[in-house]
Amino acid sequence: MTEKKEQKIIVLLSLNASDKILILNGIKVASIFRKELCLLYNYPKKEKKQHEKSKAQLDEYTLPIIKELPGLKVSTLLLSEKKMVLPERLSDDFEAILIITSASKFSIHSKSVFESPIPFLFVNDNRASIPEFKNLILPIDLRKESSEIALWASYFGRFNNSEVVGIAASDKGKDAQQHVARNVMLSKKLFLKFQIKHKIFKGTKSSLSNSFEALDLVQSSKSDLLVILGSSTITPLDLLIGLPERKIIKKAGDLPVLIINPRRDNYVLCD
Repeated sequence: MTEKKEQKIIVLLSLNASDKILILNGIKVASIFRKELCLLYNYPKKEKKQHEKSKAQLDEYTLPIIKELPGLKVSTLLLSEKKMVLPERLSDDFEAILIITSASKFSIHSKSVFESPIPFLFVNDNRASIPEFKNLILPIDLRKESSEIALWASYFGRFNNSEVVGIAASDKGKDAQQHVARNVMLSKKLFLKFQIKHKIFKGTKSSLSNSFEALDLVQSSKSDLLVILGSSTITPLDLLIGLPERKIIKKAGDLPVLIINPRRDNYVLCD
């Protein structure tokens, strides 16, 4: 009988000093969801000869975790995969459910995010304290994929007793208003089903910019996680002036940002 694989929280490392904060965030998230923590180094092909050295460094990272948190399952993984296909490889072959990486490297991983069937959590690897992920903000726009960010917010509500605040977009067109209203209704239904403490209110920005309104709210409150949908389409203008996600992460500072890809069906967290 085939052994059932454990879903994993992947921490994408660089094998340098910044890894410590990323790993601590990974421990936090893996502990919340009761999933296996997997420390990954996706090395460039030119480093193939250093494979054993990289493996040893990853193994060294696991020692204090195993000692301090014996109940947390920890594994390591060395790959040399193209960034664009890495998330799908991780989800299909290794049961990855979420990838944690540095906010400062969004531009490096942006193409991966656009093709990913699992969310990316971008964290500031210079932040000394580790967030509790207790107070979440999510923008609700007209896209049907808004259900995906509501679903991930519900995971934090269920497993971490987190509170959720939703900001509904204020669109002018009747069709757009109906789509937003439907997404608000479905989000409320989901949160009520799992008895998650939540508030949803109408914002002042349209669906095109209510993620920025949500960011402003996070920064003016005690919230510690922003959950957003990535771009549904990428235009030449986006490539020229930068994607909204990039601008949000840059403005977020110490705030972690969870980005869910609306262009792909996303894997779900198993209880």
